[in-house]
Amino acid sequence: MENNTDLPAVRTNFIHELIDEDNRTGRFQGRVHTRFPPEPNGYLHIGHATSIILNSGIAKHYGGKFNLRFDDTNPAKEEQEYVDSIIEDVRWLGGEFGDRLFFASDYFQQMYDRAVELIKKGKAYVCDLTPDEVRAHRGAPGEPGRDSPHRDRSVEENLDLFERMRKGEFPDGSRTLRAKIDMAHPNLNMRDPVMYRILHAGHHRQGKKWCVYPMYDWAHGLEDSIEGVTHSICTLEFEDHRPLYDWYLDQLGVYHPQQIEFARRTLGNTITSKRKLLELVRDGHVEGWDDPRMPTVSGLRRRGYTSSSLRAFCDEVGISRVPGVSDIWVLENALRGELNRTAPRAMAVLRPLKVVLTNYPEDKTEEMEAVNNPEDASAGTRKVPFCRELFIERDDFMEVPAKKFFRMTPGQEVRLRAAYIVRCETVVKDASGVVTEVHCAYDPATRGGDTPDGRKIKGTIHWVSARHALPAKVRLYDALFSVRDPEAVPEGHDYKENLNPSSLETLERAMLEPSLKDAAPGSRFQFERLGYFFADPKDSGPGAPVFNRTVTLRDSWAKEAVKNK
Repeated sequence: MENNTDLPAVRTNFIHELIDEDNRTGRFQGRVHTRFPPEPNGYLHIGHATSIILNSGIAKHYGGKFNLRFDDTNPAKEEQEYVDSIIEDVRWLGGEFGDRLFFASDYFQQMYDRAVELIKKGKAYVCDLTPDEVRAHRGAPGEPGRDSPHRDRSVEENLDLFERMRKGEFPDGSRTLRAKIDMAHPNLNMRDPVMYRILHAGHHRQGKKWCVYPMYDWAHGLEDSIEGVTHSICTLEFEDHRPLYDWYLDQLGVYHPQQIEFARRTLGNTITSKRKLLELVRDGHVEGWDDPRMPTVSGLRRRGYTSSSLRAFCDEVGISRVPGVSDIWVLENALRGELNRTAPRAMAVLRPLKVVLTNYPEDKTEEMEAVNNPEDASAGTRKVPFCRELFIERDDFMEVPAKKFFRMTPGQEVRLRAAYIVRCETVVKDASGVVTEVHCAYDPATRGGDTPDGRKIKGTIHWVSARHALPAKVRLYDALFSVRDPEAVPEGHDYKENLNPSSLETLERAMLEPSLKDAAPGSRFQFERLGYFFADPKDSGPGAPVFNRTVTLRDSWAKEAVKNK
């Protein structure tokens, strides 16, 4: 599996400026320690990739440390499958966490003890209100909330009830532990937030040891404090939660990290809601979390994206405090630039049309020399077999040509890549009038595509020898959603109405040049004139590769965006 940890220097942004100031003042004694704190309740997506690349890149840039920590505080939605996939994704993206793999569940006892400490200080209480009643008491922006009738319980009663909550004496949802702050606070997060809830559910690591589980806001700041994180970098929706994290740590008198928020940058024609991605998987709209149409890291990897191209994408879109949407072509271009330099070339015909060279000997086979990568002279050349019967793309032939159609058409010469110049003479059709064969004459003086007499040939097409062709399955992918903002739907409609019906086209018998028979799973190629393709590591077998098109050669999304302006 690809694991490129050679991270490039990160582009300077406002977060670097804040860290530079902390280092200048000695706030953390020159330490820089970041983390990525996923909840193991789904597969990581491209938004998470941005955070991993940012946090690990900052740690590397400053010679600091980077933690991978699972916020596994909700056993009802967490699974070991998600833990395993996240670890794989972080490593693939270049997140070097070494032995710093942590779990919030490892701190459950410390969190419980700290909660007891707040109860003893009169800063937390056990509340019997139902979740709906808690919400009703909370109030609204500009409107104060109401105190819980249990807010003034004695410290002794709260300690007793909290201990009995832990022992499992009460049913789910019957009691919570809440912080005692201010029900009139202008920040709704500060209005006596819930710290613990009762949940009789087995935990993927702790088993049935616990039946009270910490809420995210209580756990998160403590985890960063315990691990000595210096810069707790998160997205803007947590900005209003920062005063609560600070309040907890202030009341306990423990170490404070600095929280820094940045804006999410979403990707066009994509959704990143874990709930909705899970819905797509469960309802069969995609073939799994690693479906190459999914915006998950595993899906992007299976489609053929490289970790370095995702880092290049993140560097291109940058980090700011202003939310935005990145067009899908920005992501695709990050990969095109890399693969144009590195991917070996090959010829493949996706929708075959047979060509017969009527003046070429029936029993003859030649080997043509084709360039492996015009961007890299060291890649050398390869031998491609050539014979009397060939396959070309059906789209490369028109019996009645359109204006400026310079490919194969009756009476017109066209160059076969790395082979000969041929002239179309006649066609063969089936009973319904569909062209099934094209008969051509080749010019033996033009081997390699040269024209010794200097005549101009406007069109060049690719081909595959019919006798030597490798039949293979090829999958052509497009965006999963047909609109830039899939979630912008009228009331009463569903985001799934925006699913792109053409997001996947499977070609069962594409014809490939024979060298591709030994393509290793996970290898990448440019199929000349067609795009960049990836040998599917899951479905490819010995001598039978299955190819996924990662991206087209041309930036069709950007052209479409310009056309629609």
